[in-house]
Amino acid sequence: MATKGTLFIVSAPSGAGKTSLVKALCENTDSLRTSVSFTTRAIRPGEVHGEHYNFITHSEFEAMLAGTEFLESANVFGNFYGTSQAWVEGQLSAGTDVILEIDWQGALQVRKLIPSSVSIFILPPSRQALEERLHGRGQDSAEIISKRMAQAKDEMSHYNEFEYLIINDDFSAALVDFSAIITAQKLHSSRQHQGAQKLIAELLS
Repeated sequence: MATKGTLFIVSAPSGAGKTSLVKALCENTDSLRTSVSFTTRAIRPGEVHGEHYNFITHSEFEAMLAGTEFLESANVFGNFYGTSQAWVEGQLSAGTDVILEIDWQGALQVRKLIPSSVSIFILPPSRQALEERLHGRGQDSAEIISKRMAQAKDEMSHYNEFEYLIINDDFSAALVDFSAIITAQKLHSSRQHQGAQKLIAELLS
């Protein structure tokens, strides 16, 4: 029987570097996958359906919501986002670790359903750095960036509801910290016991 995977929940205000850190970590870590959320927002230049998001219509999203297909869902600036419960549970059962990139409200929903999940919050080094990163992405209008900055303060106030905190000042250092959390969970005695029962039995016989 495969050792069950661990569910990692990663939250951060928009622009803190969450997506870049998760991408870099997954590229260098075996047996770690990022959940691809469903969303009703318009696809942006350079994005690929099924890779960055599963882009669906409002009616499709509502049907999935009514069918309780989402592990969590949220409304962000009028666009809906949701995580497939069946996909996440399937990956975990197969022994694959999964990372969810969701906001603090979604994290709260998931932690209630899967108490064993590990939560991580990422903070920017300053509000100025956060705003500069949002402008630097070139993805949002000035109006949307203003709204994101206003929302960021509320989002960051929930940092203490998470088990781990990473300050993304230097990307390389933050990535090392992120990787250390993943490794620590793999080495947790409860998980090691699942995969090493035969060895432990032989050692103690």
